[in-house]
Amino acid sequence: MVEWREFSPTPIIGVDEVGRGCLAGPVYAAAVIFESAELQDLVTDSKLLSEERREELAVLIKQKHKVGIGSASVEEIDELNILQASLLAMKRAIEALGVSGGHVLVDGNQKIPKLAGYQQTTVIKGDLRVAPISAASIVAKVTRDNLMKELGAKYPAYGFEGHKGYSTPVHKKSIVEHGPCEEHRKSFAGVKEYVR
Repeated sequence: MVEWREFSPTPIIGVDEVGRGCLAGPVYAAAVIFESAELQDLVTDSKLLSEERREELAVLIKQKHKVGIGSASVEEIDELNILQASLLAMKRAIEALGVSGGHVLVDGNQKIPKLAGYQQTTVIKGDLRVAPISAASIVAKVTRDNLMKELGAKYPAYGFEGHKGYSTPVHKKSIVEHGPCEEHRKSFAGVKEYVR
């Protein structure tokens, strides 16, 4: 684990995004400031937790700690590219915290552009090694998954509630059969070939 509390200046902000590899839906990010040591030993990379456990923890994280959520739309993903849209979602999540500065620990190897007033450190596998990033990964994943379930009801032909927009065989087959819907990322391989 990374001794994240030793970074300065405070507050220490963990940020992570989810949905980069999807063919549909926005990319989401969450930023978390731990207000206490509570939950720090319970959180880990959201991908290692069951859906039920993620949902339980997301509620607790929002109750006990400071959380900001941001997203970038399908249109922004197609216009900017997925990396820039992910960084934009992370910037929005940090801004949603309502703090004027601090030290941002970013999951991955890319700093967030145009984030004035903050120190930044990138942490490879941060969602596994830094508790506030783990917490951010959980909140971002649960928030996005809930949206994809809603989109599943709105666009029943695609099964979004099951695969959450990821490139599964079922999802790819539905795109071939029905063509993309407005929630699909038209710049992505696996979608752009079927834009009518």
